[in-house]
Amino acid sequence: MIDQNGWLLPCEEFEFRKVLSPNYNQRPSNEDISLLVIHNISLPAGRFGTPFVEDLFLNRLEKSADPSFEEIHTLKVSSHLFIRRDGEVIQFVSFCNRAWHAGVSSHLGRENCNDFSIGIELEGTDTEAYTSIQYQVLSIITKKIISAYPQINADNIVGHEHIAAGRKTDPGASFDWPRFKNSVF
Repeated sequence: MIDQNGWLLPCEEFEFRKVLSPNYNQRPSNEDISLLVIHNISLPAGRFGTPFVEDLFLNRLEKSADPSFEEIHTLKVSSHLFIRRDGEVIQFVSFCNRAWHAGVSSHLGRENCNDFSIGIELEGTDTEAYTSIQYQVLSIITKKIISAYPQINADNIVGHEHIAAGRKTDPGASFDWPRFKNSVF
């Protein structure tokens, strides 16, 4: 379940941690949560199980840890949730607040998707298959989110690539949309 403050409650279905990111702000008061955005991330790209995604979302990514971090170590980004390859879930931002995951974006004519969306990052790449446990956990969490935010429906669950076309490609061709949506609906 999700508490009244927008935090997942621990459950038996998956391992869960709450780690507070400073990278969020208040949603506009007139915005209802009506969109779920699926992303992928791995740091360095294609390497899994590192602490670097958490470090990025907490503003403590060391540029010296990998040459690819030179360009991103100062970014101020976050997501509501991160689902690791082993199914562990980390919540960085309350669903009640605006996480900084979508950037320049639009959905069905509405700009600034961060204002009205929940962002979930899957540890992965556009081209490598996601794990079965990631799909299972994502499905469980999506059902919980839909229960708490009923304006989110099958048409309002999209990839980053759908709301930032031409700029973003995630979760990519490796994400099995039919598998995911059939498990939720």
